[in-house]
Amino acid sequence: MMSSIATQELAQTWGKLQSLAPVSAIHNERQYNRALETLHRLLDIVGDDENHPLYELLDTLGTLVHTYEETYYPAPAVTGIEVLKYLMEEHQLDSLNLSEIGNEGLVSDLLTGTRDLSVPEIRILSRRFGISPATFI
Repeated sequence: MMSSIATQELAQTWGKLQSLAPVSAIHNERQYNRALETLHRLLDIVGDDENHPLYELLDTLGTLVHTYEETYYPAPAVTGIEVLKYLMEEHQLDSLNLSEIGNEGLVSDLLTGTRDLSVPEIRILSRRFGISPATFI
């Protein structure tokens, strides 16, 4: 059990931490904007260095922001093919540039909806674009 001194120290430290970076549930737009601003600053500092001392704070804050966004800004449902078309447009690619998943005819079938993406194709695309395979599911 915590002593009253330890509890007071924890409360003081928590208060200081909260004034620097919100690390509790986000309940309104003001808290969300503040959390998002802090998250962007942390991303600039930490990047993807999982060994950085602030990585856990970045990860926790990212989870809190994600939870708020899922509740108040749900993403529209899109198919894996729609994601692929978007990525191709963003990277200025055409069906010839995706030869690693198959020939031009196969890619064309995917893009027209004649075929669905297979698991191996999803793995290849997630590696190519550096995104989670879940994005295509």
